[in-house]
Amino acid sequence: MSFRNGLASLLRPEDSVLVLIDHQPYQLTNLNSHDPHMVVNNSTALAKAAKAFGVPTILTSVIAERGGLIFPQITDVFPGQEVIDRTFINTWQDKKVVDAVKATGRKQLIIAGLWTEICVAMPTIQALGEGWDVTVVTDASGGTSVEAHEVAIQRMIAAGANMMTWLAVASEWQRDWARTEHAAELSELLVQHAAGSGIAFLWEQQLLNTPVPSAAGRSNRG
Repeated sequence: MSFRNGLASLLRPEDSVLVLIDHQPYQLTNLNSHDPHMVVNNSTALAKAAKAFGVPTILTSVIAERGGLIFPQITDVFPGQEVIDRTFINTWQDKKVVDAVKATGRKQLIIAGLWTEICVAMPTIQALGEGWDVTVVTDASGGTSVEAHEVAIQRMIAAGANMMTWLAVASEWQRDWARTEHAAELSELLVQHAAGSGIAFLWEQQLLNTPVPSAAGRSNRG
């Protein structure tokens, strides 16, 4: 097994392509590894981050007629974009999806989906075998149990996959706060989807904009 390390191994927005797999109602109903609210939040945040950094994003569902449409929180990020509907459980066996990924010309493949042990693990392991650099976003994915999710992660790591969370992905795309072209979008993403970090950022802004009491004011109170 070759280790994934060094500066060149970090994610770059210009080399990344994101595939969001089966974020649908049917899968959500038997999601037991994570709070469903959290997975909807995190997958939406990941989609917004990809859009902010210009990362091509492929949306795919499985038999949407019965399993339901992709969460509107995700499709609203990409209005009018086609969702590729499959019959294959393994996304990487669907030629239309693979062709869409290859058409981007990028080799850093980022995957998130439901369920981790099936619809994420299968394409990840196949793509790794075909030479792709694959990152799985674990908190924008989820399994039918904690065990199923964790065993799938272990299996994919053993196959050579990289594991990250959505905020780590967005931060790696940003990389340098001197790169100001997306800093405001990332800050807004923190406010909307990163809970404590976002609230702390707003508090910091509040404090920076709060006048310091004058010396006279302090003496009058004394």
